[in-house]
Amino acid sequence: MLHLKWKDAPTLRTVTCKHTNASKYLVSNVLTVGKEYEVKNETDEFIFIIDNTGNVGGYYKEYFE
Repeated sequence: MLHLKWKDAPTLRTVTCKHTNASKYLVSNVLTVGKEYEVKNETDEFIFIIDNTGNVGGYYKEYFE
């Protein structure tokens, strides 16, 4: 259950949201275009960041630069 400790984990890097035009999911209520987010964990397909709600969320890498 390592994902429960990600919020307090050190930041790996920061990324900037480039768009919120999701084809399948609604992400515009938790991501802001142009805002920088702290990356807490990363896989081949997803980036786990602290989003606008203050919690760690996993998002496709296509939303970020």
